[in-house]
Amino acid sequence: MKLPKDPVILLSYVNTELRDNYNSLNDLCRALDIGEEELVLSLAGIGYHYDENTNQFC
Repeated sequence: MKLPKDPVILLSYVNTELRDNYNSLNDLCRALDIGEEELVLSLAGIGYHYDENTNQFC
């Protein structure tokens, strides 16, 4: 699966997937075969960080 390049669209996509389909960021990354660190760094670049308690980037 090719992820959106625009970080704001990526944020929306990832949070929707986390909410609707995955119990954790690790589960999402394994299922989509994407690097967790790369995703976290990309979204940190626009000021968002993963929160385990809410299972979303905020």
